[in-house]
Amino acid sequence: MCNIVSGRLWWKKASVEKQNVTLSLPREILKKGKILAAKRGISLNELVRELLQANTEDGGEYQTSAERQIRRMKKGARLGTKGTISWKRDQLYQR
Repeated sequence: MCNIVSGRLWWKKASVEKQNVTLSLPREILKKGKILAAKRGISLNELVRELLQANTEDGGEYQTSAERQIRRMKKGARLGTKGTISWKRDQLYQR
């Protein structure tokens, strides 16, 4: 279980089972990650955990947003033409 406190995720240590993993990262990304973690005052491990947690929890919100956008595209936007086009394609390209 995690809670968001002051913009950071906090886990209740007693209820979370952890597993170690090994990552292979390009040196530049690793360097930037260490700098970002230091700026936030957390470990690189905690930074990766927070980023993974935030990105995996947003999956449902992304799906909901994507479905909403697809519905809007299918419905279409009002362009003030009332469904009829009063111009010809060639007119659009005349200079």
